[in-house]
Amino acid sequence: MTLTARDLVDGIQAELAPHDADNRMVPLISTGKAPRAVFAAIAAEEQRIVSSDWRSFHTLAAKTDEPHVRAFLDGLPPGERQALALLDALVAAAGPDQGMELPRAGCQAYPAYVAWLALNAEPSAAAAGIYANVAAFGRYCRAVAEGMRAHYEFDDPACAFFDFFAADTPEAEQRAHAAIQAGIDSGGLNPNDAHLYARLFQNYELMFWNTLADEFSG
Repeated sequence: MTLTARDLVDGIQAELAPHDADNRMVPLISTGKAPRAVFAAIAAEEQRIVSSDWRSFHTLAAKTDEPHVRAFLDGLPPGERQALALLDALVAAAGPDQGMELPRAGCQAYPAYVAWLALNAEPSAAAAGIYANVAAFGRYCRAVAEGMRAHYEFDDPACAFFDFFAADTPEAEQRAHAAIQAGIDSGGLNPNDAHLYARLFQNYELMFWNTLADEFSG
């Protein structure tokens, strides 16, 4: 049977799903058990991450001339730029990050991996790895935004960064599937690489949250 983009994404997400709950920070925020200081840390770390990812996604997009792959990857940097602007309100509301290790290596491992992908990965396989993790990240962001409002009295502007990534974007799904399918059809996308990239994306995402959990759950 011919592999389709949906088959590949569904298979990757089924492989990743058992570990989505390994995030130890988001449940603390959802129940109001995390200290308010964690939001200053998240904002400071995300400012570095988003700026780095913006450059990495531009680099990755420049590696391909395939129209569908380029369309998906070209769509990522504008979202990062918008997200960076939305962080300003969270920084203002949460205050300065008082952590002892600034920035935290466990949080910055994620953008370091994205930069590695930008230099080394086949673009359509990287697109599959990126997109396969979008749904879980969206769920994390939705839970964080709900917790911020319910337990920490943050207003809508302070929550806007998380609201942005929690929003459903059907057009992004369409672009992602078209990019992945183009990679499959051309033979450029190795499904094993797509699975590997997605698993590492998940690992580094969890490392971000759990680094914060180790610091702020004591």
